[in-house]
Amino acid sequence: MPKVLRIINRLNLGGPTYNAAYLSKYMAPEFETLLVAGMKDESEASSEFITEKLGLKPIYIKDMHRSLNPIRDRKAYKELVKIIRDFKPDIVHTHAAKSGALGRLAAINEGVPIIVHTFHGHVFHSYFNPLKTKIFLNIERYLSKKSSKTIAISNKQFEELCNDFEIDKPEKFEIVPLGFDLKRFYSDKEEKRLNFREKYKLGEEDIAIGIIGRLVPVKNHSFFLQAFKLLKEKTNKNVKAIIIGDGELKEEIFAEAAALNLNINNTNSEITDIIFTSWIKDIDAALPGLDIVALTSLNEGTPVSLIEAQAAGVPIVSTKVGGIEDVVNENKTALLSEKDDVDTFTNHLLSLVESKEKRISFAEKGLNVVSEKFDYMRLVRDMKKLYRKLLKEKAI
Repeated sequence: MPKVLRIINRLNLGGPTYNAAYLSKYMAPEFETLLVAGMKDESEASSEFITEKLGLKPIYIKDMHRSLNPIRDRKAYKELVKIIRDFKPDIVHTHAAKSGALGRLAAINEGVPIIVHTFHGHVFHSYFNPLKTKIFLNIERYLSKKSSKTIAISNKQFEELCNDFEIDKPEKFEIVPLGFDLKRFYSDKEEKRLNFREKYKLGEEDIAIGIIGRLVPVKNHSFFLQAFKLLKEKTNKNVKAIIIGDGELKEEIFAEAAALNLNINNTNSEITDIIFTSWIKDIDAALPGLDIVALTSLNEGTPVSLIEAQAAGVPIVSTKVGGIEDVVNENKTALLSEKDDVDTFTNHLLSLVESKEKRISFAEKGLNVVSEKFDYMRLVRDMKKLYRKLLKEKAI
């Protein structure tokens, strides 16, 4: 039985964790998998419940963190080398940037026959200054050339990695979309809607616009607040912004909301414009309570929140970045605008706020878009096929 060492940055709440977990669980019995994970940031919600539910027991590397730290990173690299020597994998498959760099470097130096890396997103714009970005690009180009395959999770991401950033030749890439267990998003929706709206004191006439994700610069919550402020000036409907998530910019976002005269639910005002929920572990219990899901990111790989929103039957307003166009059906399940066009984004929100019929139409089409393309068993089948091909080429 071929052995797979699967390495992920950290088990935070998001698509990479779900996909690493599903692949670790369901590639058996054809493949034996050992899952290794770094440590999540303090501001991030833990997703250990995902691995626990699947009966997985990851090995944690306490010195592997998202942030750069040469001393800690070297310790993490040495620990990965030890794990490779003990486990003797036929395949090392890394997920996301930090584990991708340390894990592939360890695998290269230890002579692992097959090395695979999945880009869940990338950091080549909207994260760092030009010098840092150039350094990271050169590192990724070197590691990709030493790897057996590099996986992009959408057609758009493939085009960016291959053509825009020239990470490697097209033949070194494989496109494998993410996969999820979506059944929970289209079950018991009425009950979940009632429970969510009762918990957060949403009235029957309130139109709830949710934004889901880490409170970090690349998610561009400032843009969302500006658009929501403009929306309130253009509509007579009762609109509420629901911020689901947490992170380093929490206080800045609260301050900006106050500067825009938007009231948050943890203030003393009787009027609430913005409801801050922090992290919600079971997001399937929250989505039916929303009327619109918004995304304002500057850069995305495959945004899980939009896959889940469509599975739950919630229409979307988003910026047009990364792999978003591969996830939604524009003008049928989502309205898209450029990442710096706040007026168009606001008008898209307005068109859905003003038309319940349009919201229903978008919602009905959502499940058909994602049900087959992003099913987790499709992901497993695709990965098994790729692994078999690589093993055959290496005669393992």
